[in-house]
Amino acid sequence: MLDNIARIKKFDTGRVAESIEMLPLQMKQVLDEARLIKIPASYSKIDHVVINGMGGSGLGTHIIKAAFADQINVPISLTPGYEVPANVNKNTLYVLSSYSGTTEEVLSVYQEVKKRKAKIIAIVSKGNSKLEKLMIKDNIPGYIFKPQFNPSNQPRLGLGYSIFGMLVLFAKTGLFKINVPDFEKIITNLELRGKELRTQEETKINHAKKIAQRLFGKLPILVAGEFLIGNLHAFRNQICENSKNFATYLILPDLNHFAMEGLANPASNKKDLTFLFFKSAFYQDRLKKRVELTDQVVKKNKIETVMHELKGETKVEQVFELLQLGTWISFYLGILNQVDPVQIKWVDWFKKKLDE
Repeated sequence: MLDNIARIKKFDTGRVAESIEMLPLQMKQVLDEARLIKIPASYSKIDHVVINGMGGSGLGTHIIKAAFADQINVPISLTPGYEVPANVNKNTLYVLSSYSGTTEEVLSVYQEVKKRKAKIIAIVSKGNSKLEKLMIKDNIPGYIFKPQFNPSNQPRLGLGYSIFGMLVLFAKTGLFKINVPDFEKIITNLELRGKELRTQEETKINHAKKIAQRLFGKLPILVAGEFLIGNLHAFRNQICENSKNFATYLILPDLNHFAMEGLANPASNKKDLTFLFFKSAFYQDRLKKRVELTDQVVKKNKIETVMHELKGETKVEQVFELLQLGTWISFYLGILNQVDPVQIKWVDWFKKKLDE
């Protein structure tokens, strides 16, 4: 089925494949527009960051927190929801992240965060939304982007905007330094790797299609560690939404202290679960050994495993390599499940009922 382009197009009514292919273009757009983003000098005087973003609008922050932990020297808290943490004050950089600009949880905290005198920034797509209007009315600095390279218009498929947009905002506040040549190289490599993963490439040479076939009919358990932890969160969300397939993830080394003992039961684990491990040359040596031993434990419990080694030349390059690969896997798994990857009927139903 995955080599039948006409069949893929039949299910992909929302141009999801196009959005995935355009990840490098999203990133290029942000880099080109970075010079237009202005942040007050006073915003550099902060001692922690709090980010409020739900669903797809929060995926980029999970990736940034894990991937750039060795470069951002203040703590970052991800606190999506209706409550404002007690530690939010005048020394807080508070980020309102909403791709649509209508996310109720994000909008609900604004007045309280403002009352605490936190330094507020926002990131939102252009479209005359509540958040965009609020930014203009109250002169909130941030990034309003036109999502021209995300034809699906789904936040989970516009991560080039949310990740690079957030990094630019952090750079403008002095939290992070963007090395433009390094990021340009990452974009170039994504363009090259993307050609091997697109729908036109046959399964026999397409890693995303191969892995999707291994996950078909299973509950995927995604496993990685260290700088790739944020990727697991994003990949899990994309499988649930794009594939309409439940998935979860476990983090190394933490899983070695509890999860292995739960593999034996229920007995259906043997046929229902598939563990997908991600290896990296940049893991610490002890973690590399844990990957191999954990794989053995899972196999000893007669549960299927898939092992994929990332090839990027740096940690950050591997982060975006996995982001691209994972998104394609979730797309192809959706096609195998014979669903439209763009539709999110239960999320839409829930939001409608919540407002009744």
